[in-house]
Amino acid sequence: MDKLHGNTAGLKARIIEELEQLYDFKLSSQEFVSEALLEEMARLTEVTGKEISVFLSRGGKVLDVSIGTDKDVTLPFMRKRRGMAGVSGIRTLHTHPNGSPMLSDVDIGSLISSRFDAMAAVAVRAGKAVSVCIGFIGETLEQAKIAGPFYTKRIPQQALMHEIAAATERVARLVRVQETEDIPERTVLVGLNVSEESMEELARLAETAGAQVVGTVTQSRERDRAYYIGKGKARELALYLSAGDADMVIMNDELSPLEARNLEETLGVKVVDRTMLILDIFAAHARTREGRLQVELAQLQYTLPRLAGEGVSLSRLGGGIGTRGPGEKKIEIDRRRIRRRIFELQKEIEKVTQQRELRKTARRESGVREVALVGYTNAGKSSLLNALANAGVYAEDKLFATLDPVARRVKIPGIGETVFIDTVGFIEKLPHELISAFRSTLEETAHADLLLCVTDASSRNAEKQMEVVREVLSSLHAEETPQITVMNKTDRLASVPETERDTVYISAKTGEGIEELIALVAEKLTPRLTSYSGMVGYDRGDLLALVNKHGKEVKLDYSPEGVRVEAKLPIEVIKKLKG
Repeated sequence: MDKLHGNTAGLKARIIEELEQLYDFKLSSQEFVSEALLEEMARLTEVTGKEISVFLSRGGKVLDVSIGTDKDVTLPFMRKRRGMAGVSGIRTLHTHPNGSPMLSDVDIGSLISSRFDAMAAVAVRAGKAVSVCIGFIGETLEQAKIAGPFYTKRIPQQALMHEIAAATERVARLVRVQETEDIPERTVLVGLNVSEESMEELARLAETAGAQVVGTVTQSRERDRAYYIGKGKARELALYLSAGDADMVIMNDELSPLEARNLEETLGVKVVDRTMLILDIFAAHARTREGRLQVELAQLQYTLPRLAGEGVSLSRLGGGIGTRGPGEKKIEIDRRRIRRRIFELQKEIEKVTQQRELRKTARRESGVREVALVGYTNAGKSSLLNALANAGVYAEDKLFATLDPVARRVKIPGIGETVFIDTVGFIEKLPHELISAFRSTLEETAHADLLLCVTDASSRNAEKQMEVVREVLSSLHAEETPQITVMNKTDRLASVPETERDTVYISAKTGEGIEELIALVAEKLTPRLTSYSGMVGYDRGDLLALVNKHGKEVKLDYSPEGVRVEAKLPIEVIKKLKG
């Protein structure tokens, strides 16, 4: 016998058996619902005090029987059967123990999201089915067409079946039209113990990825290691998704494989966590070969521990006695391929990193100084680089608009040509897979002569964002590098605050404050000079060239033994002279 689904807690075995007997009902192809089926559903609703749902095929066969409460519709099981090319070929009947036949928002949301043939609500009073109200998908895929309520003894069976046929043609036509459009996924955001600002940032991430945010749900409690927000809240969320016709949920934290699996089974829609969302954005925005390699590496490192399978106990990775068996499972083959690809990507990234190191060494040997632009995503680093160097770097008011490091030369008065490097932006809860994959790029900051910590001065979370940047810099061992705090987007401020030490307020958009920034950069890059006196041999013309290039108050005294040098020099030059 087919199994009863839903909340069976507290039901006696006899009642469960009677509920499972609903599978025995069979309707004709021209019958929307039989009076006998309605009477039995009403009787069992009165006995259990719970809502009963029955799902019927186009041919009249009962496909599923579920039981819940008058506030809990167990629809996720059937949501997975959504008909993407039209209606699903399934109609659903469910009882309302409170006696109202009217379809709720959840009923209509489930009708639309699952594209049922029809959704019928049956009013039950004193164990009797009194009336029925039926909904069909209407003139658009977001509207419902309501018929009834009808008394149960006067249900227009043929007219309702004709309406199912009309809805089928209508939906098929609407879907064909929709397929020519770029329809964003409708998503609900879910956060646990989070601030309003954090959820707003998650919404911006979702929009950057191309999703349409249709709702936000938050929960304050200890994290449930099986369901993240708790099993009860997950069931409530399933109803909310049905009512909002959502295709996906995005969680504001990284989910464990168990949490993700349980939530998908409960909700019946795609579940994406914050890490997966950021990785998706990075994959869409990476342009250079190195950027794509780094994103693919991060995605594989994230995916590997989340492959579902039979576990290591059935692995057949060795050979010989004790390892014989049915051979590798598909899951094991997938894992092996992923590990191999991770190894290959790491080797390719090492080669690209070595090439970048060669370019960096050449710049250093020629005495070119380096300035790295770091900061929270969307703080305006690329816009600032464009303002400084007319770099033509892509810049847009969205999170992670640019990912690939860009280096441009800028002539700084008193310093000469200086290389400015735009690096990937930081964000709260930056996935550790990304930090690992992008480490070679991020470590540009640790080797720079100066850091410009760019911050969105107009953001109400500016201080918190600066703290995130400081934490990432600390993890890269770059906190000791000289820094200038650049408060960008002052064109959005009513007034500019008083400037603090090593801080400058600018607008990369209007150019305001750029000259002050360049002057401060020149001041920071001007080497600290130390008095030096020593002898240089005639065979070391390269060292004498460094003295003449970088020294101040230079005095050269030529003698048979060599050249006596007295000058004020940068400490780096003095080290070479002594070496």
